[in-house]
This record gives sequence, structure tokens and C-alpha cells, in this order.
Amino acid sequence: MRDTSDPHGSQCEVMDGMQRSGGYEQIYAVVCRIPHGRVATYGQVAELAGLGGHARQVGYALHALRPASRVPWQRVVNAQGRVSARSEFGTEQLQRTLLEQEGVCFGLNERIDLVAHGWRPRPVGRRQRGDARRERAR
Repeated sequence: MRDTSDPHGSQCEVMDGMQRSGGYEQIYAVVCRIPHGRVATYGQVAELAGLGGHARQVGYALHALRPASRVPWQRVVNAQGRVSARSEFGTEQLQRTLLEQEGVCFGLNERIDLVAHGWRPRPVGRRQRGDARRERAR
């Protein structure tokens, strides 16, 4: 088991070997990076996991999570900013409640404003302001 820290201190566990062949591990790693109070779309997660064009695979991976998983599955929504329908009764309301507890607001037509609440990760390898100064100081 690997632990990936959420920016707010919670731990996100990713099971080594769990559905490895379907790219699930990469999907879980991306979902664990979505910050508290932000959301990402299924397609965005697929793209960041190296599975561009396979948004449904993200849905399958999240559905396969165990109930006790610490992967923040609730932070993944559809491209319209809506909670997607699930086969398990009450799951949509649970996802909405968890997101609202994180400060995510639902507007007209039960949509999340992706401009206001969408996750915009930094490109991999891109330095943050001040990194060069810290490196020179070492």
C-alpha cells in the first residue's frame, strides 16, 4: 500500500496491484491529487492518468473502490459539472453532501461551476515561483 498525502493532511491510499492492468492505480493516484474543495472531470482524470479518451475507465475504477477507501472519489464529476448517476441507491446524494462539506457549491440544474471549483494542476516538471531561489540557497 502507498500513501499519498492530500494537501489538507488526509491520507489517500492506493493499493499496489489493485486492478493494475486496467490503469486503475494511475487513476487513483491522479484522484488523490485533487485538492480539497476542487473537482475534476472523468475525462480530465483519464488524460492526467495517461488514458486520454477513456473517461469511462475512470468511472469503472472509482466504482471498484472499496467502501473504506480513502481515495476522494467524490471529487470526480462529469463534463457538465454534475454528479453522475450511480447504480447504488443514495450514492449521488452522498457525493453531493461530501462536496458541499468541502465548500463546493451546486448551482442551477445541480451543476458545479467548473471555473470556480475545477482543479487546474500544474504541468509536471513546472517550477513554482521561488523554487530557483531555494535551490541556489542550498
